[in-house]
Amino acid sequence: MSERLRRDRDSDGRARNARPRDGLGRPLPYGSPGVERAPEGVERTPDATVAEAQQLLDDGKPFHAHEVFEDAWKSGPDAERGLWRGLAQLAVGLTHAARGNFTGAASLLTRGAESIEPFTDEAPHGIDVAGLCDWAVTLASGMPTRTELPDASTIAPRLRP
Repeated sequence: MSERLRRDRDSDGRARNARPRDGLGRPLPYGSPGVERAPEGVERTPDATVAEAQQLLDDGKPFHAHEVFEDAWKSGPDAERGLWRGLAQLAVGLTHAARGNFTGAASLLTRGAESIEPFTDEAPHGIDVAGLCDWAVTLASGMPTRTELPDASTIAPRLRP
């Protein structure tokens, strides 16, 4: 098999890109120093999920926060999947903004807000759903006129009040 057609695989044989990533999840050349990736498939408590994701957001690593939310979305109770999926979408929207994809950022921030909005009245796990919706809509509305890349850590939301 040619070197070009060979794919990185994880320990279970599934295709998984092994290239290092930067803080926004962009692949770097093999052998480059990268940011440690959040482990996938980890079952965390909701409190641990929120705490770990908040730390990653505060550190300017929304791509990695999205992976933490994705674990909760995939392993959590069905009744909360929309919440965790929406939070993952917000983190990806923030990732797109920091990468300069302002159109994609606006779309994902809006979609994420729509996904979590049904949880506003009885916000689970102390998550500030109403505040996150307001943050996402405000940030999304400013995307069309943005010309400079934002620092993800300076525009990251607070998940809890």
